[in-house]
Amino acid sequence: LKGDLAMQLLLIVALGLAILTVIFALQNPIPVGVTFLIWKFEGSLAFVLLSTFALGVIVSLLISIPAIVKRRSTISKQTKKITELENSSRERIPPS
Repeated sequence: LKGDLAMQLLLIVALGLAILTVIFALQNPIPVGVTFLIWKFEGSLAFVLLSTFALGVIVSLLISIPAIVKRRSTISKQTKKITELENSSRERIPPS
């Protein structure tokens, strides 16, 4: 139940952001030129801003992958150690 509510809330927020993005794109159709090193590109202001935002999100996700993998590895090792300790303690304590 709690997970379903969180998922519905996330869906509502995503839908709201999608609607705001469409409104932003419709209100900013002005063509702008972008130059980066040897590339020259012309597109709408909304497209340029949204694509740079998306590129920033992708780069930040790629940068965070090593930390996520390390954290999952640590959690896995700790879970394994906890299981070993629980099994060890069960063997030492005689049943009543």
